Amino acid sequence: MRVTTHNTTAEDNGSTDNAWIRSGHATASDGVELYWRAIGRGPWIACCNGVGVSTFFWKYLVAHFSDRYTCIVWDYRGHGRSERTLDPHTADMSIERHADDMIAVLHAIAQVDGASSIESALLVGHSMGCQVALETRRRAPDLCSGLVLMLGTAGKTLTTFFDWQHSPLLFRLAHSALFKSGPRANDAIRPWLESPIAFRFATQFSLVDPYYTTKEDFLPYLEHLATLDFRLFIENVCQTNNHDAWDLLPHLDRPLLVVAAENDKFTPMWCSEKIVRVTPGAEMMVLADASHAALIEQPETINHRLERFIRERMPPNWRHSAVRPPP
Repeated sequence: MRVTTHNTTAEDNGSTDNAWIRSGHATASDGVELYWRAIGRGPWIACCNGVGVSTFFWKYLVAHFSDRYTCIVWDYRGHGRSERTLDPHTADMSIERHADDMIAVLHAIAQVDGASSIESALLVGHSMGCQVALETRRRAPDLCSGLVLMLGTAGKTLTTFFDWQHSPLLFRLAHSALFKSGPRANDAIRPWLESPIAFRFATQFSLVDPYYTTKEDFLPYLEHLATLDFRLFIENVCQTNNHDAWDLLPHLDRPLLVVAAENDKFTPMWCSEKIVRVTPGAEMMVLADASHAALIEQPETINHRLERFIRERMPPNWRHSAVRPPP
C-alpha cells in the first residue's frame, strides 16, 4: 500500500490549511489500485463521486468540514489517480463493484490511521455516487452512520435520464458504437472536450447553471473527462441502469438527507421526491435554479444544510467525537 502523510493545503480540494492529510492507494479484492485522500481529523465523511468525475467536485465540502471531520475522497477504478490500465471488455464497472471498492478504501484508511476498528461514516453521494453509497450501506451496514444523497437516484438511472423514455436505448447504441470504434473513439471525443466549445455547450443547454457555475470550477471536470477511456465510461454509465436499491429504502434505518436541484436535467427532481416519500424519516432540500453540478454552484447552501443535518439527525456518539474547530 502506497501512503503519504503531510500537513499542508490539500491540492484540488479547496482551502484546508493546517489539515492533517494522508493519501494512498487501496488494493481492491481483484487487485485494482484505488486512489484515496483523507483530510482532517474526527468522524468520517466519505464522499462518492459521480461517473466520469474525480475528487474536485468535493473541494468546497472538504474546505468547510475538514477542520472537525475526516473528509474522505477517492477515485473509482478507471478514474482520476486510480488504476487506469483496465481492459474495457472485461473490467467490472458495476455499482456493486464500486461499493466493494469503497469498503476497501475505508479499510485502508483505518489501517493507515492505526485504528483498532474501521469507523462508521456519513456516506455522501453525488449522482451515481448515490447508488454507490446505498449499495455500500446494503453490503456493509456497520460502516454507515447516515446518508446524504445529492442529485441522484436509487437505481435504474437511465430510465429517468432527461426524463426521456428512450434514454436507455440511446445509451445502449452509444455503448455499441464506442466499443466497435475501439480506441479511435477516444481520439475523436477528446479534442471536443478540450476545446472552449464544451463549456459553452454545457451552459447554453443548461447542463450547468451559467450564473452560478464558474469556468474555473467546471473545467477540471472537462479536463478529467477528456483523459478517460470512453469505453470504460459508457460501460460504467450503462451499469448504473442495472443497479437497483429502491428495495432498500423502505427499510433504511439510518438518517437520510436528499438534495435535489430544480433544473437538474440528468436526475429529475421527482426522483428525489420519490426517495423521500418511500424512506421513513428522510429529509429533503431543494436548490432553486441549480443544475446537476450544484455541488460547485451552491456549495455554501449545501454545506449549511449538511451542518444542520449532522447536528439534528446524526447519532450523538458519532457527532460528539468531532474535533473542535480552532477559535
